[in-house]
Amino acid sequence: MTEETPGFEEKPDVPSGATSDDAEPKAAPEEGAAPAGDANADAGLVAQLDQVRTALNERTADLQRLQAEYQNYRRRVERDRATVKEIAVANLLSELLPVLDDIGRAREHGELVGGFKSVAESTETVAAKLGLQQFGKEGEPFDPTIHEALMHSYAPDVTETTCVAILQPGYRIGERTIRPARVAVAEPQPGAQSGKPEKAGKGEGAEEKSEAADDKENGGPEEG
Repeated sequence: MTEETPGFEEKPDVPSGATSDDAEPKAAPEEGAAPAGDANADAGLVAQLDQVRTALNERTADLQRLQAEYQNYRRRVERDRATVKEIAVANLLSELLPVLDDIGRAREHGELVGGFKSVAESTETVAAKLGLQQFGKEGEPFDPTIHEALMHSYAPDVTETTCVAILQPGYRIGERTIRPARVAVAEPQPGAQSGKPEKAGKGEGAEEKSEAADDKENGGPEEG
């Protein structure tokens, strides 16, 4: 009987011409390693993407600039349209002012009655709807920007140049004055004393002041 040595295994027979390298399997190529041609293609795609992004940014800036120019143009057109409308209404109402003056004179003389009164009130209502405003009142300070002085006088009861009579009322539309108010003005009397009392000085004024003080201490002046 042949005894087997424990711990040793029989190896398979290896041909004499084969080496250990041939016996082991070759390692597979690493995954993820891109060839050189693929790297060049990726770089070209990145360059094209940058060009597209640059062109997109330029077109976006052009559109924003065009939109801003359009908004400015639209606001300018609206402003010009409003100005043209205001000028047209002002020209129309300027031709209507003599009619309104006749209506005012008829009202002052009590002749605004009957059908003429209804027509006059309708005309004034339409003018007011178009924005016409009347101004000019007696007693207000004279303002050369809205008043036209046709008569001048002096008065002792005024402290500044004052409109004392309204010969023709003024009219405006918004801030635009169509016709200034034609008025008669009065100025303070030349050399008129101001309303402030003068302080008592030496001499006669001081004597009157001392006499008044004596009378006050004695209980008042004696009755004759």
